[in-house]
Amino acid sequence: MVDERTRVLILGSLPGEASLAQAQYYAHPRNQFWRLLAALAQVALPETYGARLDMLRALGVGLWDVVGSAERVGSLDGAIRRPIANRLDDLIADLPHLQAVAFNGGRAHQLGTPSLAGRRRLTLLSLPSSSPAYTLAFELKLARWRELAPYLYAAPGPDRMDNLLRAHI
Repeated sequence: MVDERTRVLILGSLPGEASLAQAQYYAHPRNQFWRLLAALAQVALPETYGARLDMLRALGVGLWDVVGSAERVGSLDGAIRRPIANRLDDLIADLPHLQAVAFNGGRAHQLGTPSLAGRRRLTLLSLPSSSPAYTLAFELKLARWRELAPYLYAAPGPDRMDNLLRAHI
């Protein structure tokens, strides 16, 4: 999920079972991804998946996965075997406003950094995983995820999602 306005690309490793079953990014109910992004945007957590994607687009955030295919039993990144990487270079070549790539978790960082290292004018950020399997407290995760803030389109302040979405349109 990217478009020509994407300024920040957040890369996960590989969708988990809940995400695959629902065909939605970060679908596990305990995954903190959507809560983290809503906190960064200073808006109430959107209830529907469509509204959540709208929030990301308005912030200039795109989503994709480092791994295109792999063998894995369950949803844990540590169980990924024989990963075949997505072509990240091809993806970012079509994103003229891209300023930063953020890896959601250590495994995404480990697998994705080699193909993007050394790119000029592109900041690479390694963030703590939003997964419920990574038990760092939400507030501590959020403190690290705030590294994304300088790259986002201006956050509008509390409960002003309409302005955020209007700015995107």
